[in-house]
Parts: sequence; C-alpha cells; structure tokens
Amino acid sequence: MKGRAALCLLALVTLGSAPALPKYRLQAIPQLHYDEGQELWQLDRRVMACSYCHVKDTGGAPWNPFGQAIQAEFQASGGKAKFPQVLHSLLKADRDSDADGYPDALEVFARTLPGDPASRPEESLTELRVAFEASGGTERYAPAARR
Repeated sequence: MKGRAALCLLALVTLGSAPALPKYRLQAIPQLHYDEGQELWQLDRRVMACSYCHVKDTGGAPWNPFGQAIQAEFQASGGKAKFPQVLHSLLKADRDSDADGYPDALEVFARTLPGDPASRPEESLTELRVAFEASGGTERYAPAARR
C-alpha cells in the first residue's frame, strides 16, 4: 500500500511541474541551440528561464520587451505562423527589443537576455557580430525544416 501511495504522490508532483515546461520554451531551446551539452535541458530552467520572455521569473503576464516583440510577430503573421518561424523572423529583423545596443539575435548568441537591458554581452558589438556571422548568423536559428 505504501508503494502505491508513493507512486500517486510522485505522479501528482510530476503533473504539478508540467506547467513549468511550456510549449514555446521547449521549441525555442533546441532552435536556439541552448540544449547543446545539456542532456536534461527539458528539466533545467537555467537553460532558458521564464524571464527570457516574461517579466516575472515564474512566467505569465506581463511580458518583457522581447516577449512583446514575439507577440507582435505573431500578430503580424495574422496568427498563421508557427512559433519557430516567428522566432526566426524576429531574429532576422535585427531588432534590439530591450534597447541596450545589442540586437536580439546577438544577445541570443551571447546567451544574454534580449528582453532585459541590464543583461548585455561582455564582448563589444563588433566582436560579437563577427563571431555571430562566422557561426552562420541568423540562419543558425532557422526552423528545422528550413535548415
């Protein structure tokens, strides 16, 4: 009987953590190559925290400037585009959502937060852009079907 109770408790704990793994986060991590070298990337919120797109560390409203830019891209597509295409389109646009002087794609490449002006790459804009272009530029973030 104790075994069943433990199993039920484990199931409840597992089900309770499911909302922490939203669909868009699970799509973005491999598209942005944040899963490389991270065997348990789906379970590690440090790989891509909710604050990547949200103001709060717990997610939900409100959205930070990068999250708002993603929403605007969805709206611009008439709601017909899928998330990987929206993300790629936003990064190709070379916008700086948080107005910190670094375009979103370069912040993604440097693994800083494109929606937080206090989170900036350590490299100069020129150095980072050279390394980014050498790595394939925004095409490295193209949806899997287009790679």
